[in-house]
Formats: sequence, structure tokens, C-alpha cells
Amino acid sequence: MPTMLKSLLRGPVLLLCACALALPSMAAESDQKNAAKRLNELLSAANTMSATFSQMTLSSNGSSLQETTGQVALQRPGMFRWHTDAPLEQVLVSNGEKIWLYDPDLEQVTIQKLDQRLTHTPALLLSGDVSALAENFSISWKEGSAVDDFVLSPKASDSMFETLRLSFRNGVINDMQLNDPIGQRTNILFQGVKLNQPVDASQFNFTVPNGVDVISE
Repeated sequence: MPTMLKSLLRGPVLLLCACALALPSMAAESDQKNAAKRLNELLSAANTMSATFSQMTLSSNGSSLQETTGQVALQRPGMFRWHTDAPLEQVLVSNGEKIWLYDPDLEQVTIQKLDQRLTHTPALLLSGDVSALAENFSISWKEGSAVDDFVLSPKASDSMFETLRLSFRNGVINDMQLNDPIGQRTNILFQGVKLNQPVDASQFNFTVPNGVDVISE
């Protein structure tokens, strides 16, 4: 320890000051742990989920870029199916090991290995391993009457988003909002959410249609 710091810490008043300066950091760390624990509880309570969704993407100046609807089904660990309806139809499927992205308009399927990092695959927050939330994100938590709102800021510099907000109503996911590095904001509202009910596991695999281009990454 440097000599100057040793001499400062010998004085009781200065020691109290040092402790006082440390309190905000300790309180923030405690808040982080509580937020991560509560979010983990809410997410882990759902082994399966199915819902419809509406999605809106806004530009950095707030103008609407895209509005879509669709259906989503998820099952732990790491399996999901997001089907966006026409006219911007897309199907995103994961079996927990790889992902298929099918675009009927382009007649193209892209296949790649599932990136298990929560900061790169936000869908895994709803269907993957969330035990390491505090390691991956700084988390703030606001609790109200039957409402839990969380804002997650990735610690990794190469994340696919800058912040992600998750909102729960009565313990059930209600909506999420992603803010990306170029200032676009995507809002997803879930409706008719069903938790822990049987889902058809076959929907988490994808059979490539005949005649489409396949891109493997």
C-alpha cells in the first residue's frame, strides 16, 4: 500500500470518509445482485412460453421504420421459434445448437451455430441459461404494483444492443425494448402469453424447403 494512503487511513476521521466513499459502490453492488436475482427468478420460472407479438422499430429520430406481428414459442434450454407474419415474413428457429433464418421472399435460408452469449442473442434471455446475468449485464430494477421493470446494459463492448428493457406484469413477460448502437429502438409487445404449457418440440427444428438457397455460416 502506498505510504500516503497508509498515513491517511491511520486517522479515524479520514477512515470514516473512506468508508463513506465506499458505501455508494457497495450499495450499487447490492442493488445489482438484487436486480439480477429477481430477474433470474422471473425468467427461470418459465420453462416454456408461447405468445403472439407485435413489433415496432423506430429510427433514431423516432420515426417508424417497420411494424410487424407474429408468433413466438420458446423452450429451455435455448430453443425458440419466432415467426414474423407476411408481408415481411421471416422464420427464426433454434434447436439449442444452431439457428435457421428463413426468408420466403428471398427464397433463402441462413444456417449458423447458435451464439450462446446473451449479449448477442437476446432471445436466449427468454429461453436460455440466465444464471450469469450479473456477469454479462449491469442491471437496474424498478418495482411497482405487480410490475417489474429491468434495464440491462451489456458489459461486453461487442454486444448487439446498447440497452435492453424487460417488463413483467404479475410475473409474466409483457414487453421488451432493444436500443441498438445506431440509435434504432425496437419495441416488442407480447400478448396471450402462456407459460409452462406443453409445446410441440418439432417446431424447434427446421426443414429447408426445396428450391431455396442455403447459406451456412
